[in-house]
Amino acid sequence: MRYRMIERCRDTFPIRLMCRCLHVSTSGYYDWRDRPLSQRAQDDRRLLESIRKIHDGSDGVMGSPRVWKELRYEGEACGLNRVARLMREQELHGIPQRKRWRKKVCGLRPKNVHNHLQRDFTASEPNSRWVTDITYVRTQESWLYLCVVVDLYSGIVVGWSMSHCQDRQLVLQAVLMALWQREAKTPVILHSDRGCQFTSDEYQRFLQGHNLICSMSAVGSCADNAAAESFFGLLKRERIYRRQYRTRAQARTDIFDYIERFHNPRKRRQLEMRQKQDLGLTKPSGEMG
Repeated sequence: MRYRMIERCRDTFPIRLMCRCLHVSTSGYYDWRDRPLSQRAQDDRRLLESIRKIHDGSDGVMGSPRVWKELRYEGEACGLNRVARLMREQELHGIPQRKRWRKKVCGLRPKNVHNHLQRDFTASEPNSRWVTDITYVRTQESWLYLCVVVDLYSGIVVGWSMSHCQDRQLVLQAVLMALWQREAKTPVILHSDRGCQFTSDEYQRFLQGHNLICSMSAVGSCADNAAAESFFGLLKRERIYRRQYRTRAQARTDIFDYIERFHNPRKRRQLEMRQKQDLGLTKPSGEMG
């Protein structure tokens, strides 16, 4: 620690003076400075370059847990605590989540529509459970409304739409995009809150005509649609709150970039890692005789 302090201040104070004040020998300092880096220090330096690349590539929004996951995807054998230590030493930080709770007015749930998820936001196969919701983005021109459809199996945004109006067409366009990407025609549970766009007759008829099972949250319970709210929290924390949009077109372009060039590719990498791990667990360890 003393030698590092001398190294940091060598351009400001004489080295002999600092060694005398810190009660260390001058020869000991030069021996420490000329000593080659240990293998551990060399690995830390190499790992730090990868950490900086990932952190800069995320526009500075990723913290140590997600940086560590990206390193694992790239084949790095390192622990989470090591990544956290290196980022802390270099003052590399992610963006923490702000907790804000609020209640919003809910519509009446249509008859024969229930909460099929019951806050279980897991799925055993792709395109079996979707969640959808609407959020708004402030621009200097006016509000921009965004509707997304998220696949609970992978976390990928399979459908989205943006408009200056918060109407039924906004929701229908997002669901229609998700349907275009669905390969199989098996039934899918589509969960939402009780907004008027989701309780409308047109929306309900659209779901019935496309083999989608409607699921809705309870009254005044945002936790029932936490998966969609979680995505909006990431989007706003990592991108929207760090920008000032002059026009709705500028906001559209930036949100498209976040979903298709940052969020979805990251979720696909995580899904690929999970599938490789599952394959490794199910693969036999040796040939059967």
